[in-house]
Amino acid sequence: MVRVYLPHHLRELARVGQEIEVEAASPVTIASILDAVEVAHPMLKGTIREHGNHARRKYLRFFAAGSDISMFPADQALPPSVADGREPFM
Repeated sequence: MVRVYLPHHLRELARVGQEIEVEAASPVTIASILDAVEVAHPMLKGTIREHGNHARRKYLRFFAAGSDISMFPADQALPPSVADGREPFM
């Protein structure tokens, strides 16, 4: 399970707590995490990434293992500490 920390406005929209857990497809990537988040919480579809091309919304940043990964390719594998749930994807 991957831990995902959601900012306040997305927590309110999804009516969840600060952190959720999702089962992301392997290899764990930004895209596989966001796919899992959108399946588990369909009301978030289109809020994190664009509907048509799945590009990251400009006002959102992604962090993993203490690093800003917002500009990483969406299909790049994330660190093992995020993939195994020791650290959250933010």
